[in-house]
Amino acid sequence: MSSLPIGNQASEQPPRPSEARARILEVAHDLFTMRRLGAVAVNEIIAKAGVAKMTFYRHFRSKEDLALAVIARHETLWTRDWFEAEVMRRASDPGDRILAIFDIFDEWFKRPDFEGCFFVNTLVETPERGDPIREASNRQIAAIRVILSNLAEQAGIARPKAFARKLQMVLLGSIVAATEGDTEAASRARELCLLLLESELRT
Repeated sequence: MSSLPIGNQASEQPPRPSEARARILEVAHDLFTMRRLGAVAVNEIIAKAGVAKMTFYRHFRSKEDLALAVIARHETLWTRDWFEAEVMRRASDPGDRILAIFDIFDEWFKRPDFEGCFFVNTLVETPERGDPIREASNRQIAAIRVILSNLAEQAGIARPKAFARKLQMVLLGSIVAATEGDTEAASRARELCLLLLESELRT
């Protein structure tokens, strides 16, 4: 799920050789999450990163190779360092942590740089099954679902994996609604989550 809700702009200073790969990856991450993969050319990344074309291809064999590295970077920055960390920080009770997701999303949706879910956007751009970029995005969406399932299990929900799939559908729907312009999408999604929680905890 997502554009990164924290600032992460590359420096304008030319990178030292040892920093070239990190600089390319940082620039590509910013561009891909803001404008999607297909809208960004390798030459633009090279220019903004301030590296030579030969340097780029020394570190990344192709744009696909770079895209896979960006997806992995986004998993660290968005899924782990932001989403999971914020959920854990905002509440100690597992049930409250599930509901805290919607507070986090509400803030995210209302950011001026909100661009939707990077993982889902990438899936839309790569519809062919078996595409390595598509499969990498699918794995990241599944990783988020594992986080949701763990929270559900800790909250005493009998079928945590099934609940996680339902909750992720609600979350993804809220992201689409927010992308469409619904600034209250997180609040509406929270109401649906409460219904899910009540239903699961009764069984």
